[in-house]
Amino acid sequence: MEEPIYTPYNSSNSNRSPVDLPNSTAILVLGILSIIFAGLIGIILAIIALSMSRNARHAYEDYPGDYTQASYSRVNAGRICAIIGLSLVALLLIIILVILAFAG
Repeated sequence: MEEPIYTPYNSSNSNRSPVDLPNSTAILVLGILSIIFAGLIGIILAIIALSMSRNARHAYEDYPGDYTQASYSRVNAGRICAIIGLSLVALLLIIILVILAFAG
């Protein structure tokens, strides 16, 4: 018995136009919110955005002709924002620890 060949929804060999990557806008919004809510909520939002962007990037790399470049750019921007959000949380934690070390 032959295994079925997987073809994505918008296969490259079809005449369909490229579509947006799934959750590309959500990844960007979560990345931006992780910067705004730099704290516990920011960490959670950044981790969600990073995991979603990983899946979207793999989908784009597997079938680049199926997805628009604009949606891939949104995924990358969201990923960068999530990394910045995590960096801000780390920086705030270091500042708090230094203040506690000198105050205590």
